[in-house]
Amino acid sequence: MLNMTWEFKLEPTAEQVSGIEDILDVCRNVWNFALRERKDWLDSRKSPVNACSIRQEFILPVDAPFPNYARQCKSLTAAKAAFPRLKTVNAQVLQQVIRKLEASWESWRLKRSGFPRFKKPNRMRSFSFPQMLKHCITPAGIKLPQLGLVKVRWSREIPDRFEVKQARIVRKASGYFVMLSLQADVAIPATMPHGHPVGIDVGLEYFLSTSDGEQVKRPRFFNELHRKLKLLQRRLKRKQKGSAHWLKLQKRIGRVHQRIADTRKDWHFKLAYHLCDEAGMVFVEDLDFRIMAKGMLGKHMLDAGLGQFTNQVLPWVCVKRDVFYGKVEARGTSQECPDCRAEVRKDLSTRIHHCHNCGSIKPRDVAAAQVISARGQRVVEIACGVEAAGAEVTQSSWLAVKQEIFGATQGITTHIA
Repeated sequence: MLNMTWEFKLEPTAEQVSGIEDILDVCRNVWNFALRERKDWLDSRKSPVNACSIRQEFILPVDAPFPNYARQCKSLTAAKAAFPRLKTVNAQVLQQVIRKLEASWESWRLKRSGFPRFKKPNRMRSFSFPQMLKHCITPAGIKLPQLGLVKVRWSREIPDRFEVKQARIVRKASGYFVMLSLQADVAIPATMPHGHPVGIDVGLEYFLSTSDGEQVKRPRFFNELHRKLKLLQRRLKRKQKGSAHWLKLQKRIGRVHQRIADTRKDWHFKLAYHLCDEAGMVFVEDLDFRIMAKGMLGKHMLDAGLGQFTNQVLPWVCVKRDVFYGKVEARGTSQECPDCRAEVRKDLSTRIHHCHNCGSIKPRDVAAAQVISARGQRVVEIACGVEAAGAEVTQSSWLAVKQEIFGATQGITTHIA
């Protein structure tokens, strides 16, 4: 089963824009009410009975059950009698809001993220239709519940074998977009190791260095528009919060941020295609960039988008180009000689690798990339076996899908053990 999400720009009418904004506002109210209900239940069980606050204490009945997803959906149905505005929004859309809150609550409970926050006006930016009609896609646009036929800027054609399972409407600074979840009933074989191996070491001095000796300078996406952003934010500080001019400046600032993000993502994809054109196997370090972004160089880490490149963009491009993608242990990659595997201790200020055991001299990042490549190949040899490497089989189903989706013109051959 192949699942993909494609993004398209919407061109709604003024009436449809008003309908989208009304749905977003109702979803925001449902989110806030459901979160308040959960928070009240939690507050009522925080204080022990022998140490209540002198001023006040919020108390619920002892046998009151936790308002989970099922109970809140049931109470949502009953609330439509008291709040007729809830009837104006598709029931499944409101259920998806509670489902999203449930996921955020569980993520907080497992200490994976922070506590869910209440949504201020204009902070609810998306809602989804979990079920779509079979023939909802037309050359003129897409048919959505409540909104009718919405004009879409089709930047590419949806393949015939794919079915639209879900649509998410997203409001961004530059307009409204629709995220279509596409599904095709095809068997996709995993890409097996084959071809030329390339190790990649990411950093801030160079965005990445490869085991082949290629080094790519880090573009500073934020710095190019930092001056404009600083000017707009300075003007925003002088405006009255919530006024028309304040909202107008907020939209302009949002468009600048979106331009920075779009430029970064476009550059990441172009670089990933360039790497996959010259490799059959790509190996990267298994790093947690969230921890690295909290350090002294956090601003530059976030500007480079290393996590987006190594964990999202590069794996997807490797799947499209039939390139094997793997992660290796990151510990000690810069402290090991790639030629003789001797330990060469050096701090961050040392940018040249010089091994006194074999006399190897090369850039530090290139040496680390070669160590990553060697580690990846050793893991592949242990997992697959050296004797089995080189067997080939053509996957006709995946070949047909690739030719239809990605425009592949040559046969696709995968190597299996």
